[in-house]
Amino acid sequence: MGDNGPWGPTVSVATLLLGDSRFPAGGHAHSGGVEPAVTAGTVTDLESLEWFLRGRLRTAGLVAAGLAAAACAEVQRNVAPGESAAVVRDHGFLAELDAEADARTPAPAQREASRRQGRALLRAARVVWPEAAGLSSLAALAGGRGARAASGPHHAIVLGVAAAAAGCPPGEAARIAAYQAVAGPLSAAVRLLALDPMRATGILARLAGEIDQIAAQAAACADGPLGDLPSASAPALDLLAETHIRAEVRLFES
Repeated sequence: MGDNGPWGPTVSVATLLLGDSRFPAGGHAHSGGVEPAVTAGTVTDLESLEWFLRGRLRTAGLVAAGLAAAACAEVQRNVAPGESAAVVRDHGFLAELDAEADARTPAPAQREASRRQGRALLRAARVVWPEAAGLSSLAALAGGRGARAASGPHHAIVLGVAAAAAGCPPGEAARIAAYQAVAGPLSAAVRLLALDPMRATGILARLAGEIDQIAAQAAACADGPLGDLPSASAPALDLLAETHIRAEVRLFES
């Protein structure tokens, strides 16, 4: 959240920009596990979709929010005095955080989907905020050696660094990540099941309070040891991701 205005806390335009589905980061190509859940008959209507999204928010959403908040906080801690761009002096932290993201993403299909989204977001963010050295350091890591480097950084980490480049505090980075964890899958479900988009959006409105709670929980861990970051697991999502990547016909990449 931003500073308090005459009507209470405000949200920065940068937060709205990064959370907007129109930001050209390729999020529309990923269903967050909804497509295989629909295929398996787990998600069939608005009610089952809401249960799916609540579970995803409390697991994958919490983890992503924690990673994004930690990346944002580290970049902002290392901004040099008088510099307007986010300059990270110790880039090793981002590599360590990327390894933590790997450890919290056991399914190979989900790891690859996260890195694909990270690459897309990094490309877009570097165009929007070309002076942000934090984004440049991620690009340097992606251009290094090894399998992780070649495949690019995880999406949540890129999101946190992009949020810092845009001037967002760690709490806002966490909120964006938590929101995207349910907003993207909800949009995919509307297309897959031909749901009423108005009633589907009602689910997102009902989740608003919990999204804030998850973001606050994640942001509270941003300044602590990396091992203390959220590590909630969702074995069902892991299995759905592996099933989906092997499907002969699919609409979404993940």
